[in-house]
Amino acid sequence: MDFSQVALNNGLTFLAWASGIVIIIVAGFLLKLIIDLSALIKNLNQTSIMFNTELKPTIDELHETLQSVNSIIKNTDNNMVSIKDAVENTFGKTKAITGTLFSGLIKGFGTMWRLFTGK
Repeated sequence: MDFSQVALNNGLTFLAWASGIVIIIVAGFLLKLIIDLSALIKNLNQTSIMFNTELKPTIDELHETLQSVNSIIKNTDNNMVSIKDAVENTFGKTKAITGTLFSGLIKGFGTMWRLFTGK
């Protein structure tokens, strides 16, 4: 064998060994990545379960609170309608009485004016 053949053979052998070592290193990193991702998914699953168990009572409590606030607002609205009707009835009657009194006052003033002026 001549020298170029031996050099080529040694170069290819080195390339094969170097490629094998690089593939083993990359496989090791990929294995580590898969293990870390598995741990991350496990932690995310536990976190989601914890959020589910902790958030469900909070959401139920919030729902009850909102229902209570809604019923208070509805009761207040109904009471305001009742107050509005009462005020309208009161002022309506007062307006009628005041109008009657004012017209009677004007008629009385006119009668008194005619009596005093003699016309």
